[in-house]
Amino acid sequence: MAKNLLIVESPAKARTIEKILGADFEVKSCYGHIRDLEKDDMGIDIQNNFAPRYKVPEEKSKVVKELKSLAKKADEVWLASDEDREGESISWHLAEVLGLDVKTTKRIVFHEITKSAIERAVKNPRIINMDLVNAQQARRVLDRIVGFELSPVLWRKIGMQRSLSAGRVQSVAVRLIVEKEREINQFKATSSFRVEAILTATDNSNKTISFKAEDGRKYEIEGAEKFLQSCIGADYTVKDIQVKSGKRTPAAPFTTSTLQQEASRKLGYSVSKTMLLAQKLYESGKISYMRTDSVSLSETALEDIKTEINKSFGDAYLQPRAYKNKNESAQEAHEAIRPTFIQNSTDDDADTRRLYELIWKRTIASQMSDAILEKTIAKINISTNNEELTASGEVMKFDGFLKVYSESNDDDEIDGTATIQESRLPNLTVGQKLGFEEMSAIERFTRPTARYTEASLVKKLEELGIGRPSTYAPTISTIVKRNYVEKREKEGTKRELRILKLKDESIIKITSSEITGAEKNKLFPTDLGLVVTDFLSQHFNEVMDYSFTANIEEEFDKIAEGKQQWGKMVGDFYKPFHEDVEHTLENADRAKGERELGTDPVSKKPIIARMGRYGPMVQIGAQEDEEKPKFAKLKPQQSIETITLEEALELFKLPRNIGQFEGDDVLVNIGRFGPYASHNKKFYSLNKEMDPYTIDLEQIAPMIAEKRTAKDERTLKVFEKEKIQILKGPYGAYIKQGLRNFKLTKEQQEKAADLTIEEVKAIIEHLKANPPKKTRKRKNSF
Repeated sequence: MAKNLLIVESPAKARTIEKILGADFEVKSCYGHIRDLEKDDMGIDIQNNFAPRYKVPEEKSKVVKELKSLAKKADEVWLASDEDREGESISWHLAEVLGLDVKTTKRIVFHEITKSAIERAVKNPRIINMDLVNAQQARRVLDRIVGFELSPVLWRKIGMQRSLSAGRVQSVAVRLIVEKEREINQFKATSSFRVEAILTATDNSNKTISFKAEDGRKYEIEGAEKFLQSCIGADYTVKDIQVKSGKRTPAAPFTTSTLQQEASRKLGYSVSKTMLLAQKLYESGKISYMRTDSVSLSETALEDIKTEINKSFGDAYLQPRAYKNKNESAQEAHEAIRPTFIQNSTDDDADTRRLYELIWKRTIASQMSDAILEKTIAKINISTNNEELTASGEVMKFDGFLKVYSESNDDDEIDGTATIQESRLPNLTVGQKLGFEEMSAIERFTRPTARYTEASLVKKLEELGIGRPSTYAPTISTIVKRNYVEKREKEGTKRELRILKLKDESIIKITSSEITGAEKNKLFPTDLGLVVTDFLSQHFNEVMDYSFTANIEEEFDKIAEGKQQWGKMVGDFYKPFHEDVEHTLENADRAKGERELGTDPVSKKPIIARMGRYGPMVQIGAQEDEEKPKFAKLKPQQSIETITLEEALELFKLPRNIGQFEGDDVLVNIGRFGPYASHNKKFYSLNKEMDPYTIDLEQIAPMIAEKRTAKDERTLKVFEKEKIQILKGPYGAYIKQGLRNFKLTKEQQEKAADLTIEEVKAIIEHLKANPPKKTRKRKNSF
């Protein structure tokens, strides 16, 4: 038995560290948090200064039992969870559960899992920092209070079968996406015309070069046509040439949020995928700690980077830099994300290679020289109206850091590298006469602000001071999982645009077209997200306020610095918040998210779009009418807020009778579980690509035949009178009665085809009386 027991969070990290420390240390994993707040009564004693009641969950009991046994046998226990507040909290929980003295137990931290870093940490242990623990405890308690008190309000006032939840950060993140969507929906595009000419000049080798020159102003169509008219028969002469030097500087090394943003833009990774891969790289000792909002690099790292740049690129490419955080509260860790061994420019692991190379390039580039650019601006006179056109070109004189890496922005394509696009002008001289090819006035439309991607949402949250490096990924995962937000594509629509063209001394008018509004991997609020956001904003204005949420984060920072008591901070929040909850439960009306669209031309009854039990829908008529209202489900990309009367009426064309197949009618409709076809008293789900509003018999008949064959192959026995079937599934035989399935034991499965109706009924009754136990886990709110 080793003298020392060292406990870390993950098995991968344990294996890496054990190889470094050798036989004196046994390194074990606690697999993350070993205890959490109890589920009953919030797990918080409100009357006792919000004292939390912690419990070791059942799935962690085996791990805790093993760690207790090893701790008793070891001469000394060391705690080596991650270096942020979450990690400090894990160390404290371990000390409490294992019966260790918080004031004397050795706690070590390190920013990277390398031999030198681990050995240095072991030589310089400290004790558990209770200020960091209390900051994390305050966050956990406050978020539990918000989630547990707000969620029941949503269940009562909105419904949706208790699937709703609210959280301090998640609700504000959804609000950002909702407000962006409404801004886009209210946007009205306006058009104007921009004038550009294609001119020519001869270069040194007597070759004719074409280049573009622009007027730079916006015109109405009449003004644009008048300008083109005034240019008929004109000469074009270079009036002035200016040459300006410029430079581009590299971006700082990665923090958590900038890594998430760049991996999204350049690699197309989701925020959660980026963090999963970064965790893997960290635990295998290849990068420094991945949850940080610091941009600084250690002296050792800077020396290694300097050596690598000199060796691979030469002294001209080296420009040492020190970066400072814009975010004053940056303190999750002490160093930016960087490779631990800078000489390794790639990674052997196929899963993590692309992310590692991105981190390596960004780190190297941060210490490289500026890129030097030269911009040429030529002013060109038009003889017939004495107006000016401007032509510009940009060339790179020295690539500097761009030899390795260039930062992207939210307008770049997914694997674009955002490098400088050179646009050379021919060698021009003042007074030079230029050739003329054509001039165009092209209609351009204003564009709405872009919807959030995961990357741009993280950027916005960081700008507002909402959340911290460890919270961005789980926040986005939660709002998508809760169906408040969906990540999807949007097809563009065709739009006509007008072009006026001056060529061969005459003006012609052309109608062209463009695709507008197409978007990929953007975050859209669902109708549920819209309704919940409006309800919370109306009744819990403070919780939904951006500044308030950011101020709460600052309060956590003060607790971490030992400047504030966490119990008082939570108490100051709780009293007014709880009063709002009580008032809302008592007085608020039920939220329906209703919108009246108009009147049904046939029945003359109102048509309303609203949230129903199973999602957004439209209805004709009201519940109190003598005749029952008609209902129709919205299509996947339709919304209560934007659906028109015409689109709503189209939805009521279902069910459709599309003809007869094998002598029976085929009806197409949309049910609770999506679009389906019914034929000969049987139901068949439509394939994903099939639209129930447009599909015809020719398309659907082969699908029915194919699905019927597949169904027959898995049907073992049918009791027609009782409407009970015994079917064969991927996990064996089972009984189906209506919409309910009943699992058979292994012994019953072996003789499934021979079961009598009496035996089947007995099995069903037994399973109804003794349902299999399900372990339900309440998800945390963020």
